Amino acid sequence: MSFSIERVRADFPILSREVNGQPLAYLDSAASAQKPQAVIDAELDFYSHGYAAVHRGIHTLSAEATQLMENVRNQVSRFINARSPEEIVFVRGTTEGINLVANSWGRANIQRGDNIIISAMEHHANIVPWQILCEHTGATLRVIPLNQDGTLQLEVFPTLIDEHTKLLAITHVSNVLGTENPVQQMIATAHQAGVKVLVDGAQAIMHHAIDVQALDCDFYLFSGHKIYGPTGIGVLYAREEILQNMPPWEGGGSMIASVSLTEGTTYAAAPWRFEAGTPNTAGIIGLGAALRYVENLGLAEVGEYEQSLMHYAQQALKAVPDLTIYGPEQRLGVIAFNLGKHHAYDVGSFLDNYGIAVRTGHHCAMPLMAFYKVPAMCRASFAMYNTEEEVDRLVTGLQRIHRLLG
Repeated sequence: MSFSIERVRADFPILSREVNGQPLAYLDSAASAQKPQAVIDAELDFYSHGYAAVHRGIHTLSAEATQLMENVRNQVSRFINARSPEEIVFVRGTTEGINLVANSWGRANIQRGDNIIISAMEHHANIVPWQILCEHTGATLRVIPLNQDGTLQLEVFPTLIDEHTKLLAITHVSNVLGTENPVQQMIATAHQAGVKVLVDGAQAIMHHAIDVQALDCDFYLFSGHKIYGPTGIGVLYAREEILQNMPPWEGGGSMIASVSLTEGTTYAAAPWRFEAGTPNTAGIIGLGAALRYVENLGLAEVGEYEQSLMHYAQQALKAVPDLTIYGPEQRLGVIAFNLGKHHAYDVGSFLDNYGIAVRTGHHCAMPLMAFYKVPAMCRASFAMYNTEEEVDRLVTGLQRIHRLLG
């Protein structure tokens, strides 16, 4: 099936609205992508015609809802090429998934004197849980430094590994710079030393196919709302032999085998051991619809279109005076920039007047802001529904701001 930008845009109802009297140019998909009608309809249909609590119900609606949920677990497993559906845990998003690993696997396997390696480009969600774990256990964090062009100093990475290194936690794609890290190579290096690897895939999952077996990672995480699905649902992939040996993090319904006030509690097998309480079943069903949607379009076709659009944007932005762009030439999804000495918030506010939605601030990456010695950046992020015309509007808007503000 050939990629048609017109057909894709027609699938997203919000793209037809106006903002401040201008057609919406939504350039903030790295924060949260918009939803196609197919995802909206899937959730609406479930709430309208099939809603019930999953698991343990013998009535028809409960059994049907449970089957729908487990069908999506199978679907996710195939989507990222996991070995089995039992390696897929439903979480609220990437952040909760990382915290689950830190509080379950981390507290069971990391102790005083050990160390965890992260990078200087990580999202706070892949920094703070490890800081908390280190405070609790007495372990230490080691950081892979950055080059000025926004790539990692890969030659330093192996020197950080020693006999006390237990985990490498690394982003697949930077949410600020668009840098795609060579995670497969880094995983191989870590595994040679017996180090487990967690990959934050929140910014990679929507741009190209992910094969966790080919990567050979131990943990991989992503959020549904980044790949055109609902908010409040995400995925933790973990190798089955690791997952089955991880202790539960949260207690409650659904994650137990038996509970006794006198003899204690035994736990369900993974992945259900990590899904305490009532799940976001509608979100899970919406996630399944989102994955079907992108698969029907073709991830290769989507990636090719997005790369073409990114190249166009990088060339077009050269026409904006005093524009500083951060990160490497080869990038995925995002362009972070500042305009002259103007604060990112002011630039973003002016662009909003023209119907152009960009993200401003520290992007949950304050160490990265400190590295570049700026308080904030603007970030334009591109998805499969964006167009060259929207890029032109961004360029024109920035040129207008430069003329007005000097």
